[in-house]
Amino acid sequence: MSEIQETIHLMGRQARAAAYKLAQLSSDEKNAILRAMAAAIRESTPDLLAANAIDLAAGSEKGLSSAMLDRLRLDESRIEAMAAGIDQVATLPDPVGQVLEKWTRPNGIEIEQIRVPIGTIGIIYESRPNVTADAAVLCFKTGNATILRGGSEAIHSNVAIAAALAKAGAPEHAIQLIPFTDRESVAVLAGMDQWLDLIIPRGGKGLIETVVSLARMPVIKHYDGICHLFVDKAADIDMAASLTVNAKTQKCGVCNALETLLVHKDIAAQALPKIAAALREKNVELRGCEQTRAILTDIAEATEEDWFTEYLDLILSIKIVDSLEAAVDHINTYGSHHTDTIVTADTATAERFLRSVDSACVFHNVSNRFADGGEFGFGAEIGISTDKLHARGPMGLRELTSYQYRVRGKGQVRG
Repeated sequence: MSEIQETIHLMGRQARAAAYKLAQLSSDEKNAILRAMAAAIRESTPDLLAANAIDLAAGSEKGLSSAMLDRLRLDESRIEAMAAGIDQVATLPDPVGQVLEKWTRPNGIEIEQIRVPIGTIGIIYESRPNVTADAAVLCFKTGNATILRGGSEAIHSNVAIAAALAKAGAPEHAIQLIPFTDRESVAVLAGMDQWLDLIIPRGGKGLIETVVSLARMPVIKHYDGICHLFVDKAADIDMAASLTVNAKTQKCGVCNALETLLVHKDIAAQALPKIAAALREKNVELRGCEQTRAILTDIAEATEEDWFTEYLDLILSIKIVDSLEAAVDHINTYGSHHTDTIVTADTATAERFLRSVDSACVFHNVSNRFADGGEFGFGAEIGISTDKLHARGPMGLRELTSYQYRVRGKGQVRG
């Protein structure tokens, strides 16, 4: 067995033992530790910035894109946001112990269905160091022990964040960060079903497909975000322009950013010039179908590959469609089942869109960027699941629990 295997298997055994201890903590005890974690993050700001500077310098040297560097970057405001997110999680209701259902059978047996921790969770992620804190504290709040494996580009930042969290007095090994960034560590973690109850990959399509192919335990996938916004023929054009610009440019390097704009043919000639002008003010590169290029004559051609692409950059593909049904068909064919929006003043059309699009989040007259656990009121999120079982969309505390049946009686035996 290699050093990597030995280390990660030891972490697995330690996580299982920690999970049993976590399950015994009260909500008040967990919340006190969470508040201590938030304070430790704030106190460690100089260390976090110094570690992040090393990662940023290495990333620049490797030629990471500006969008990737932005995802990697920490500054004082982002560190404060990380700490504030932990504080918010401490204020949220603890789902563990919640009675989902309760009933009594004719023979007098009392049955309760209770929320309980999943147990031990492995999380594999890339780029964004704040995921180290977000994932750790959500799992901790729900009584789950966590093994984190971040990407090589953020290793110094991740180590510094994990070190800060460790100062807060959580049970030993409740939160562990794998110190290796090579591919073997992913394979070892994914094969460790004797210690892990669940694995959650967050990152590029290649990483997620690798984890899915190797995992011996359940996987909740957080696939890429090929998100759409459809401007219906009954749309308010000013609203459509505002939502498009926000969804594409407010933060372009994230999974809920807009990648493809669909426009109904009846409104395209009026809407596209205004929307394009607003996007160009934000330096967005536009690519379009043949009909779009007949209106926006100076933009590049959108290829079949563009419809499947998550740019994570200031690039937007545009397609004119003949109908609501054509828009829905395009989204269900090329999308990643993440987040898709319709802009329309026609409520009936909006409801048809919401029923027909097979995505985790479907919006009416709202920017795609609101597909976020924090914006949903969940506090920090573990990610946005594009699966249908057992969690879908932004994953908060409830999605990190399972349930248990607790049955009480007075000596009943089955005849």
